[in-house]
Amino acid sequence: MIRAEKGTVYLVGAGPGDPELLTVRALRLLEQADVVFHDDLVPDATLALVNPRALITSVGKRCGRPRITQQGIHSLLIESARAGQSVVRLKSGDPLVFGRAGEEIAALRAAGIPFVIVPGVTAALAAGAALELPLTDRNSASKLIFVTGHHAEGKDAAPLWSGPLPEDATLVVYMPGRDTSRLARDLRAAGVAGDVPCCAISHAATPQQSHAACRLNGFDELECGPAPLLMLVGRAMESLLCEASAASALGKVVAGPLAALVERARD
Repeated sequence: MIRAEKGTVYLVGAGPGDPELLTVRALRLLEQADVVFHDDLVPDATLALVNPRALITSVGKRCGRPRITQQGIHSLLIESARAGQSVVRLKSGDPLVFGRAGEEIAALRAAGIPFVIVPGVTAALAAGAALELPLTDRNSASKLIFVTGHHAEGKDAAPLWSGPLPEDATLVVYMPGRDTSRLARDLRAAGVAGDVPCCAISHAATPQQSHAACRLNGFDELECGPAPLLMLVGRAMESLLCEASAASALGKVVAGPLAALVERARD
């Protein structure tokens, strides 16, 4: 069984939000840690599992505004480890997927601080599970592509995608930003076919999760939920459109005593 060693930093994936999606290793480290530095998106229900004697500090961002600089986070991790504490850096999703773990790893190595990486469930996988939607399928998708709409400050933003999307691929867009209609226009301009199904998931794998699906041509008018958002694009999303069409058809033909039943089925 893993023990939270003094003087060691643990880069731990908190998963997408549901505390029950924490790994066993992550839970054990949270129960033993002396210090926990967490992202803003880590929910209170997960923080409630932390050692009650631990110092818990948020080092995340809200709407892109940092509470502390990345260099400040590095200093906290290094100083806490050098003070002989066991340190958990609790990161949303998986630490190595569109986080800043690479910078933290480099800082820890340069300071000679031992560290351990503990994987977490990334949002795309949790969203697929919650929607009962395979992101890959031997009939429709044999490729899974992760991209992000968020870039480092001062870095020229490269195009999110270039060229047609392979017919057998699912494109997952993390942090697409608030202007999702512009994102859809950019994808079409890059060459992605307008009839490709897409889905926007808000607050994946949390009690607040919601989703909306359509074809890329209609995404400009789609009402998406609040951030954090995740966007899925590809033929594997076709089943979501079929479900939406079936629910719409039921609503048109069913009336009387069955109307309430159909409404509950939609919910």
